[in-house]
Amino acid sequence: MLKTIIASVIIFGLLIFVHEFGHFIVARLVRVRVLEFAIGFGKELFGWCKDGTQYSLRLFPLGGFCRMLGDDPEEMHKEGSFQGKPLISRFAVIFAGPFMNFFLAMILFSLIYFFFLGVPQNQVAKIGEVLPESRASEAGLKPGDVVLSVDGSPAKNWDDVVHFINTNPEKQITLHIQRNSSELFIPVIPGEEEGKGLIGIAPVYKKYIFFSSIKLGIIYTWFFIKLIFVSLYQMITGAIPADFAGPVGIIAVVAEVSETGLGNLFYLASIISINLGIINLLPIPALDGSRIIFLALEGIRGKPIDPQKEGFIHFIGFSLLILLMILIAFQDVTRLFF
Repeated sequence: MLKTIIASVIIFGLLIFVHEFGHFIVARLVRVRVLEFAIGFGKELFGWCKDGTQYSLRLFPLGGFCRMLGDDPEEMHKEGSFQGKPLISRFAVIFAGPFMNFFLAMILFSLIYFFFLGVPQNQVAKIGEVLPESRASEAGLKPGDVVLSVDGSPAKNWDDVVHFINTNPEKQITLHIQRNSSELFIPVIPGEEEGKGLIGIAPVYKKYIFFSSIKLGIIYTWFFIKLIFVSLYQMITGAIPADFAGPVGIIAVVAEVSETGLGNLFYLASIISINLGIINLLPIPALDGSRIIFLALEGIRGKPIDPQKEGFIHFIGFSLLILLMILIAFQDVTRLFF
């Protein structure tokens, strides 16, 4: 239980810190005065003041905020006010929060491939793993086998091997294998899954390759961004059932994943970070997405929306979000314990 609490606090704290730090650092770069930078809500546990900014850690680590001069309409004409900066500067400050969540996901994915999984060596046609009870295992393939050709066609790299296997589901193919100093011809019939042939082999993975790990981090971050947007669209259109998890549900998942290793915990944190970034970009009042919408309207109209009206809309949105979080938490508790 203690391990779960610690892991959950670290994950939530990291995601929130990175998001709010994005707002903070860009605000500083465009010379917006930051009044307070806080992690958590509720009672202040401890804090300090430096260069006119109050830093604090609060009791409930399920949120945070970066309060800037100009958030209050009465401050908008003061020097260093957010509202007094050019439109592009304000957009950068708002967008920086979700962007940092995507950036964190990319870093975490990169660390996974650098330290834990390694980078697939696709430039060679060498088998790194044979899954137990797979078609490859039944045929007699072994880790370390080098595929020279498939049905007489040369296999120059791992992608060639995958292509030959994928395009021949439920059809016998013959792999020309080099095993140590011997050469073997091994017939195998790929199984079919989603129209592709599979035999249950994986390439050789190598750890501690920096640039390739970064590249995979970017690829997987972009993949999950697209996947989550598509899933949201499908839920909105009713193509798939709506399924959400709040902090309680996420803590339950953290409890399960933390037992399987640090690499999987990094993987979960990456996906949660992407979700947090996307949710904040949705045009929901009180979230970054709605503030971007108001900035876009300002750009179209040539003048800002009345700050009093915008503030009221964000207040209503924030109240509804709190209510939604309570309902989701109730759903999570019901699903977990009843």
